[in-house]
Amino acid sequence: MNCLQQQTLERRVSRSKACGLALAFGLAGLVFASAGPLARAQSTVPLEPNHDTGQSVTGAFEGWFQNADGTYSILFGYYNRNLKQELDIPIGPNNDMEPGGPDRGQPTHFLVRRQNGIFAVTVPKDFGKQQLTWTLVANGIKTVVPGNLNPLWEISPMLDIGINNTPPIISFGEGGPSVQGPRQVNATLTATVGAPLALNLWLGDDAKVYPGDKPPASPPVTLTWTKYRGPGTVTFGNARPSVEKTDDKKVVDAFFTGRSETTATFSDPGVYMLHVLANDWSGEAGRGFDCCWTNAVVTVTVKAAPAN
Repeated sequence: MNCLQQQTLERRVSRSKACGLALAFGLAGLVFASAGPLARAQSTVPLEPNHDTGQSVTGAFEGWFQNADGTYSILFGYYNRNLKQELDIPIGPNNDMEPGGPDRGQPTHFLVRRQNGIFAVTVPKDFGKQQLTWTLVANGIKTVVPGNLNPLWEISPMLDIGINNTPPIISFGEGGPSVQGPRQVNATLTATVGAPLALNLWLGDDAKVYPGDKPPASPPVTLTWTKYRGPGTVTFGNARPSVEKTDDKKVVDAFFTGRSETTATFSDPGVYMLHVLANDWSGEAGRGFDCCWTNAVVTVTVKAAPAN
């Protein structure tokens, strides 16, 4: 490992420890925002055994970065402490982001355990020392997490300087609108209850690895589909679909392009949002790394099945 790699690794490890400590202290302290004996009892939750159900969901402030137009993006994930209970928390007083809320693009469906860096909120150039606060109430437990532009929490999700690695690119159509990094692009589709909806993606990645490392045998992009919002159940044909290479170039030291296909089937009519996370060879989103992953969201309007 050369000096540059070592410095990059040390930076990642240091940030991972800092994030872990911040999350632990946040979980222990921020639950005090809730009134009553239940909330005070839950303030010691990180030291207690995990439970299948009945526990809190806490937002996680992941850091911030500046955009090309001078605005800023404040990045959030969350921690659902339940081992088995996924929760739906509608936008409103129990799922509120302020200022400018209650809806700032946050999820309403919460998967179990830690979900890293899944959405970013854009704030203006003059946001200064203000705070963007995410309030969640789950199983009667209220937690409040602030995000801000503290210089200590500036991150670089668009570039890993150690190897000039950049996040994957996601597009919902060949040559269509695309997104790179934790900022979301939103495609719009329609579907019918019970009928599988095709979810097709076009993908690109710079396929970077550390000098001297052997590239993995797998493609440089992996995908994970999840429900983000919606009134019913979503069943994916394959929530982690394969990525097929679509060009004849060598993967390493050349830009990789690929395509992926899966389906989603909806149990009830209404408006849904589906989230897709693209990771590259550097690892899973936000696990102690500033870079490199990409988020995208599909809004699907689902109609009732025709009457027989």
